[in-house]
Amino acid sequence: MYVFKVFIFLFFMMSQSLGDIIFKDDFQNPEKWKFITDQVMGGVSSGQVDYLKLNNETQAYISGNVSTKNNGGFIQIRRSLKDINLRNTKSIKINVSGNNQKYFLHLRTTGTLLPWQYYQLDFNVQENFQTYNLPIANFKRSSFFISKKIIPEKITSIGIVAFGRNHEANLNIKRIEFIE
Repeated sequence: MYVFKVFIFLFFMMSQSLGDIIFKDDFQNPEKWKFITDQVMGGVSSGQVDYLKLNNETQAYISGNVSTKNNGGFIQIRRSLKDINLRNTKSIKINVSGNNQKYFLHLRTTGTLLPWQYYQLDFNVQENFQTYNLPIANFKRSSFFISKKIIPEKITSIGIVAFGRNHEANLNIKRIEFIE
């Protein structure tokens, strides 16, 4: 009976974490991603993104120095999602490793018109690759001028961001999945 209960528990836990993948990006087309720093607004942060092929997987490697001088404080890679139907998205899974720092996912929607408007959720990376499941409902808006709630079909871009404080960024990303 104990084995049966354990089996049922494991089956339930796996079914909760194995939602249908609506959209996946594993950096096979790196030209879809754009590297951006706060230098676009006068900041002094610097860095780069490299796409590395390791064990038949392409990874995005973001590195750089984030500085809050001159009202700056970010480096990021961003991808347009305008032509992708994300209607039933409930969460975003990201498989990453890094330098034991806090990083962010930023989502923009049709309602985020100004450059400083976005929805964000943080995650703390470890040295070894881990998958983080980030529920859409947990993303926080950057200002009260935009809707409190994200409507998934209105998502227009995603950014993976080193943000908000002076620090060295080192982040490896294997894949991002939008999950139903």
